[in-house]
Amino acid sequence: MIYVYLLCSPTFIRICKKGAVEQYSATPYLTTLINCMFWVLYGMPWVHPNSTLILTINVAGTLIELVFVTLFLIYSDKKKRVKVASVVVGEVIIMVVLTVLVLTLLHTIHRRSMVVGIICVIFCAMTYASPLSVMKLVIRTKSVEYMPVSLSLATLANCVTWTCYAFLPYDPFILIPSVLGIALSVFRLILYATYYKSTVEAAQKDAETGRLSLDTVGNGHSHNHNIEIPDV
Repeated sequence: MIYVYLLCSPTFIRICKKGAVEQYSATPYLTTLINCMFWVLYGMPWVHPNSTLILTINVAGTLIELVFVTLFLIYSDKKKRVKVASVVVGEVIIMVVLTVLVLTLLHTIHRRSMVVGIICVIFCAMTYASPLSVMKLVIRTKSVEYMPVSLSLATLANCVTWTCYAFLPYDPFILIPSVLGIALSVFRLILYATYYKSTVEAAQKDAETGRLSLDTVGNGHSHNHNIEIPDV
C-alpha cells in the first residue's frame, strides 16, 4: 500500500523540475489524504481493535499525501493554491469534528466501527473514483500522458491484496471499496491500452515538429553567414 502512495513521486519530481503543476489535478491527492485520515480513525483501538496494519499503513499514507499536497501548493498559481488550501483546512475540520462526535456520542466498539466504517467506505470509493477527472482528460485529449500505467497496475494489485485481507477475518468495510477499486483500475488499464498508440504518435509528431523548427533556424543562420558584403 505504501508503494502505491509513493508511485506519485515521479509526478512531483516532474512538477518540481518544471516549476508548475501543469494540467495535473490536486483532487486525487486531496481525496487520498482525507481517506487515509478516516482509516487512521477506523484503525484506532477504541474504534476497531486489532487493526495495527490498517493504522500504520494509513498513518504513513497521511504523511506522504501531506508532502504531496504541500508540493502542489508550492507550485500552483494563486487561484489554485487558495482552493487547495481551503480544501485541506476543511478536511482537518471534518476529521476533528468526526472524532469528537464518535468518542462522545457512540459508546460501544460495535457502533463506532460501524459508523466510521461506513464513512470510510464512502470516502475510499471517492478516492478510487477521483482519477475519473484524469480519465475524462484522457478521453478528451486521446492521450495517457497524465495517467501513468504503473499507478493503475499498482492500485489493481493493492486492491486485490486488500480484498483477500478483508476475509481474514471478514470485514465488509474493507471488502466493498477494494472490489470497487479493482473495477476502476481495470477500466483505467483499458483506457491506457486504447489511447497508448495515439499518445506515442502525438509525441513522435511533436518531436518531428521540433526538429523541423531547429533545422529551419539552422538553415536561416547558415544563409545569413553566406551573404557577401560588397567592397567599399
